[in-house]
Amino acid sequence: MDKYIINGGNRLYGHISIQSAKNSVLPILAATVLTDEKVVIADVPRITDVRNMLKILQCLGCRAYYSGNDVIVESADAGNYEIPGALAHELRSSVFLLGSVISRFHKAKIAYPGGCDIGLRPIDLHLKGLKRLGVKIDERNGFITCESDKLCGNEIMLDCPSVGATENIMLAGVMAEGTTVIKNAAREPEIEDLQNFLNSIGADVCGAGSGTIVIEGKTRLSGGRYRPIPDRIEAGTYLICAAMCGGKVTLDGASGEMLSSLIHKLYENGCKLDVKDDKITIESDGRLHAVKSVETQPYPGFPTDLQAQMTALCTISSGNSIVTENLFETRFKFVPELKKMGADIVVADRCAFVSGVNKLRGATVVAQDLRGGAALVLAALAATGRSEVLNISHIDRGYSEMEYKLRAIGGDIVRITV
Repeated sequence: MDKYIINGGNRLYGHISIQSAKNSVLPILAATVLTDEKVVIADVPRITDVRNMLKILQCLGCRAYYSGNDVIVESADAGNYEIPGALAHELRSSVFLLGSVISRFHKAKIAYPGGCDIGLRPIDLHLKGLKRLGVKIDERNGFITCESDKLCGNEIMLDCPSVGATENIMLAGVMAEGTTVIKNAAREPEIEDLQNFLNSIGADVCGAGSGTIVIEGKTRLSGGRYRPIPDRIEAGTYLICAAMCGGKVTLDGASGEMLSSLIHKLYENGCKLDVKDDKITIESDGRLHAVKSVETQPYPGFPTDLQAQMTALCTISSGNSIVTENLFETRFKFVPELKKMGADIVVADRCAFVSGVNKLRGATVVAQDLRGGAALVLAALAATGRSEVLNISHIDRGYSEMEYKLRAIGGDIVRITV
């Protein structure tokens, strides 16, 4: 099992190139099942979640593999509709395959999906949406079996703007007969990216990025090549890292528009930012002012996937901050680990009350999930002394070569295999 050894206190200077978005790549890979022609996805990060998705596609009968930095999927010979339980438990995004597999094979079977333990993430909205399209669903013994002779378009009103449900219904609707309308749809940039990919292979989807998505069903889709959007969560993580450590860092291939909620908070912290079309430069002296309130919300609000990193930043910001997690109920599992480093945090229900300290100190801490693990790395880089971050397999799920990118800008971080 690997761990990070980090000696904190270095200022950071230089450039980081931002990877393609994990939260776009996974549903796009699920969508490749919809066509029997070759699909090339460009610049795909080599992260554990992608590798698990490729294994699932291979189990379905697809040829799915890396070619340099691209991923190629050939699903002409795909014929298996069962998604292996072991892989489904490893990867939350395996649930996206329900919509595409039922579209392609009229049948799908999957174990309840896994991923990070950050609270309840029920898939009832996914299943309700699929039922509206004519899918018969049987849930028993930890498996979900879906069957439909013919998918038919329908109007679907989501109870809340769930990203996963929106994407799954899109994947089922693109080959349904007639028109599918998703109301109260999620508006995240990754939804629009999925729409753009689907349209690039012959689908007819419009409205992504708004609350209403309209899909005209097609009988056949083609192949093609597509480059996903940059990963706003990776970019946000490194912006917060530079803010905490001090220095000057430029992110190449980052979108300021997608990160506007974070950028406004960093301005409030006292950082200087230069935001261009595909570059963001942040300059920080490491002496930060407290952000009074951070509340996670669906896009374009503050992302839940940056809450842990922002909480870490608040621990060394002068003054008091309140961080409210509105989306997942157990996403403060990293807090006891930050407290080992000297952070002053009190958690009550969905709120973390943070009193900034002058410095964190190095400690041995354990990553409990993907984003909480990233927050611990940031805290260790900003702390005085030596830290060990254990259980970094969680971090590998979403960040490609994190230690190399951080070392390139001056971070003292190495991966050790134990």
